[in-house]
Amino acid sequence: MKTARFDYDLPPELIAQHPAEPRDAARLLVAARAGSETTHATVADLDRFLRPGDLLVLNRTRVFPARLFGSKASGGKVEALLVHRDGVAADGGERWRCFVRGRVRVGLAIKLGEVIAVVAGCEENGDRLLDFPAGVDVIALCERIGHVPLPPYIRRADEASDRARYQSVFADRPGSVAAPTASLHLTPALLERLRALGVETALVELAIGPGTFKPVSAEQVEDHVIHAEHCACPEETVVAIAACRARGGRVIAVGTTVVRTLESAAAQAGGLAPYAGWTRIYLHPPQTLRVVDGLLTNFHLPRSSLLMLVSCLTGVDRLLALYHEAIAHRYRFYSYGDAMLIV
Repeated sequence: MKTARFDYDLPPELIAQHPAEPRDAARLLVAARAGSETTHATVADLDRFLRPGDLLVLNRTRVFPARLFGSKASGGKVEALLVHRDGVAADGGERWRCFVRGRVRVGLAIKLGEVIAVVAGCEENGDRLLDFPAGVDVIALCERIGHVPLPPYIRRADEASDRARYQSVFADRPGSVAAPTASLHLTPALLERLRALGVETALVELAIGPGTFKPVSAEQVEDHVIHAEHCACPEETVVAIAACRARGGRVIAVGTTVVRTLESAAAQAGGLAPYAGWTRIYLHPPQTLRVVDGLLTNFHLPRSSLLMLVSCLTGVDRLLALYHEAIAHRYRFYSYGDAMLIV
């Protein structure tokens, strides 16, 4: 399949620069998986479209302020975006894989706040390895001096409010440099209403890396090599899915990261089972999903692997028709934008 099939034209003013307030005031395009029926609502109306017995699966990952500004001994400025921990430094400290803006070489010392980190590797793909001194808790350092790593299409500096707003209300596992954006719309009150309706919830974890924003550059969809991310689907979530199936409910993923986690767990030799590890699962047509019946998701970039994943539920033509409808109705797109529910 040609990657160009996943192109669409988006007016720049529809790229959301700030989130809706309150969270569940974001608009919601509800689309039936079969047929062409659509409904325009808000996320606060979600209880109109879910049923008793359904299961919402949430990604509990937490975004940490992974963008650090530092300097070299020469006075030159350096910006580092930490991606994930990547082993142990020579002195026993933490080694982190990162992107660095600014010229660096192996052995160069970089001052980040009160800490001196050393460049331990410069890889051909552009990744850099930074060694932090023994005893330094890097996540805690980021919480003190870091900045929220807003996506590149948000054309402003991060603000104090982004610390809370670029985060789901249930996030409790630090490790992501991007938010599971469909989750940003959910509020404690909305989740409580859904529980009262008889909709259950379960949790998975996927630590989102910056590769989520990388477009598919290969001419053919099948030739793309997707980024790796660490994920975990615990036993209690596997049990909750089995119980949902037994009662005739639907498994509704909140976000594409949940889909990738559940489908990674289901790709094991024995089918769906607890899983913890790295995944490079790449979901695109004509593949179908094994676990997920429905999806709450934001609107994604053209030619992105996330757009391809969503089309596994709807088909390519149907998905593009939904995007054109959203554009015609002036929905807001991308991380801080509006949402779509496919059921």
